[in-house]
Order: sequence, then structure tokens, then C-alpha cells
Amino acid sequence: MTDLSFSYLSELRCSKCDERYDADTLQNLSRCCSAPLLAVYDLTALRDELTPADIASRPSNLWRYHELLPVRDPRFVRGFDEGMTPMFGLPRLGEAIGVPRLLVKDEAPLPTGSFKARGAAVGVSRAAELGVRRLAMPTNGNAGAAWAAYCARSGIEATVVMPTDAPTITRSEAALAGASVTLVNGLISDAGRMVGELVGRGGVFDASTLKEPYRVEGKKTMGLEILEQFGWRAPDVIAYPTGGGVGLIGIYKALLELQTLGWIGSKLPRMVAVQAEGCDPIVQAFERGEDEVQAQQDTRTIAFGINVPSPLGGRLVLEAVRATNGTAIAVSDEDLLSYIGRCASMEGLLPCPEGASTMTAVAALRKSGWISESDEVVVLNTGAGNKYADAVAVELPIVQRDASLVDAQ
Repeated sequence: MTDLSFSYLSELRCSKCDERYDADTLQNLSRCCSAPLLAVYDLTALRDELTPADIASRPSNLWRYHELLPVRDPRFVRGFDEGMTPMFGLPRLGEAIGVPRLLVKDEAPLPTGSFKARGAAVGVSRAAELGVRRLAMPTNGNAGAAWAAYCARSGIEATVVMPTDAPTITRSEAALAGASVTLVNGLISDAGRMVGELVGRGGVFDASTLKEPYRVEGKKTMGLEILEQFGWRAPDVIAYPTGGGVGLIGIYKALLELQTLGWIGSKLPRMVAVQAEGCDPIVQAFERGEDEVQAQQDTRTIAFGINVPSPLGGRLVLEAVRATNGTAIAVSDEDLLSYIGRCASMEGLLPCPEGASTMTAVAALRKSGWISESDEVVVLNTGAGNKYADAVAVELPIVQRDASLVDAQ
């Protein structure tokens, strides 16, 4: 029997015009505006029922926030006890770039090695609850690996389409988890077109980024955890690697919900959307003062997870950045590759290219004065660096077996 107190989900609303939709009917984009649907919770009722102390007494996984998540029946939660990833200081790197209060929220320990596990944990659980038996999605790699793994746990058939440039390990992860994996010679937008054609034939649910309402709810838990780890207060800045933008949208949504619950005050962290110079449609729109994001052509970056030339959630990202007095910034592949090595050698943390892009951005924003020396800054390392063999490859000397270590050095 469904536990009605497990989720306070009340409805879905169009992110563009606020038209309401039934949360217990399988939905994709809104019919009114063809815009993403966002989950709405009965926060007025929840405010009288839940306290931060209640949260603190629960297991350390993302389902500790189950009232703020969309799954109504806990029997459909079939994950890996995921969530509550560590947040720790980067004192040596922070000192070197003039941001001594620099911290990282490290998503690498999650199942399948990236933050995509959060969206999959919630998205797949809710899909199973609503009766989905087969789903399809385009991906730059990590999302496909994560959704394939969670679909395997829930008995859902998954079809995944990836660009041929997707990291090799993510292809294998998805295929070994039982997904049907297709590689396309193009970008994630080309993969999305192929998924759309498949979905159009019927019988397959479209689980593409923001084309279903619940992936963002899983990503929202990053924001909930950050604020809880700060003792229910906000840091000054949160820098996030932004491709499709779901993570940043989710963190901002978490902030607003926590404000409504009265768990945090009026101060919100300044949100920074970090993109690569080779794919920066959100940055371009931000700098032009526009509300809509224009698609780019022939994009390329070593930070493959943020190579999204036409982000469906671009308008929502811009809204979050502007509402928090944040900014959007693009960094070069050369610089972010440098920060992979700097972070690893100074802190022992091997970030993924997307995570390194946030460190690069913070250094640039400190140099420009947008970030001050006293600011408490959180960067998101969204995945394990060792999943990106090309980006972290290092040439090492080879010596003969009879050589000494002294000769080798």
C-alpha cells in the first residue's frame, strides 16, 4: 500500500506558464508550451510535519529527503543506497588561486561514478511506479550508464544512444547493464533526434533530459545535501558545470523549497554556470541579456559531459543564475586540463574534466574580482576523473629491467 506521507508531491506545473498537470499520469513536456514540467510539493503541509532534526536521524542517502521527492511508494526505491556525497576543503588549491575557503562537493563516489546516479535513482523509480516498461534516452555517456544500471535494478528495458566520442567506459557500463546501446556519428542533439524517432513509434517512454519531470528531482538532492552539510545555511557561491543544466536547475529548486519550508534564510548562494569555450550557448545568452538560448553548431570540448549545443533547460538555467545574482562563464579546454593536474597534485583529488572546469572558472572569477578572498565557494566535481582516459592520460618513462631507480629518475 502506498505510504501517503512518503512524498508530498501534489502536481506538475509548466515551467513557462505555470499550467497544472496531473503528477500521477505519465508526462513528458507540457502540452501548453512544450516546456519542461516541474514537480510541485505541498510545502505548507510539510512545514508542519518535518524538521531538520527529522532529516538528521535518517540514513545517509538521498532518500532521507523522501517527502521532497516524487516517489509515493517506497517499494519502488530499488537503488544502491546512493547520496550524501562528501564535501571537503581544497586548502592548497584554494590558497594558490586566492580562494582559501574553497570546497568541493565530490560526486565521484556515487554508483556508476557520477552525479547522474541521482537523476537515475529518482527518475527510474518514478518511471517504474508509473508503469514504464521501456524507456529511451540520448546521453553524452554518464547518464546512459547510470540509467542503464537503475533500469536493471527495476526491470525496465533501456535504449541508450550516445555520440561516438562518448567515453569508452560509459558505453561498456550501459551495455553490460543490459541496455541496448547505439552510437551515432554526431553530437548529443543527433542522438536526441534518433530517440525522438523511436519514441514516436510508440511503446517507449522518452527519458531525455528535462523531457520527463523527475530527473531534476534527483539532481535537486545535491542542493539539499549542500545546505544540510552547511548546517542549513548557504555558502556564498556554488559553481556548477553546465551542459543540459539539470543539476543547476535542481540545486536552485532545492534552495527555493528550503526557503519556503523556513529551513534557510533569505540569503542564496550566487550560482555560476560554467561552460566550455567550445560549447557555450548559455554563456552567450547570458552575456547578451537574452532569456532564450540559441543552438550552436559544430561544438567540441574535452569536457564531454557539457557538450550540449542546444540545452532544453537553458531558460531555466538563466533564470536561476540571474535570480541569485550569479554569472555564466566559459573556460578553455587548455585551462581545465591544467586544473585536472593541479587539483590532483595539490589535493590528491582527480576531478573529471567537467569538475575541473568549475575550478578553472573560480580562479578566473577570483582574478576578475567577482569572487572575493573571503567568499565561501563550493565547486561540484560531478564525476570520477578516471572514467576519462584521454583527458587524464600521462606519458611515463619506460626503463630496462636491469636499470636502477636512480638511473630512471
